[in-house]
Amino acid sequence: MEKFKLLSSPAVPLPIEDIDTDQIIPARFLKSISREGFGENLFRDWRYDKADKPIKDFVLNNNIYKGEILVCGRNFGCGSSREHAAWSLADYGFKVVISSFFADIFKANALNNGLLPIQVSDAVLKRIFIAIENSPYCLFGVDLENQVLSNNQELHVKFEIDAYKKECLLKGYDDIDYLLSMLSEIEDFENKQITF
Repeated sequence: MEKFKLLSSPAVPLPIEDIDTDQIIPARFLKSISREGFGENLFRDWRYDKADKPIKDFVLNNNIYKGEILVCGRNFGCGSSREHAAWSLADYGFKVVISSFFADIFKANALNNGLLPIQVSDAVLKRIFIAIENSPYCLFGVDLENQVLSNNQELHVKFEIDAYKKECLLKGYDDIDYLLSMLSEIEDFENKQITF
């Protein structure tokens, strides 16, 4: 995984609540076990009509909105536990997803795949949507080390993250990488054990 420390990016607004994992990546695209290529089918049924033509009104088809931050309505990632939802968001190019509530399994899958879910209050989420509406190109800053989300319009909020997952993101580790980083300590521990 890539190391995550600081990010400065415009944000893509998707103010829809209860976006489930089948809307994020429809089940018919879950035929691969590789993480690559899922981004092209992110929100497929919202991005394209039945003739595979882009739906003009959908935000990902609007050239005004670009960036590595996706801002969504409450209860993002509900539904099935498919890890492919996190894969598709990351493969599309998102590094951060902001919402006022995440489904637990989606949140865990996101963190395990280098995608940072930032949970804010409903009031802060509303402010973010207003800031994007007023200035689609406004930049949002994500400082993972200090756990701060900010923008150039006086938004400055702290966010919570599990300390272990924070360390993994900062170092670019998945769970296996983390264990391998402790190999010498593990070997020292094993060598000190009494054998019978």
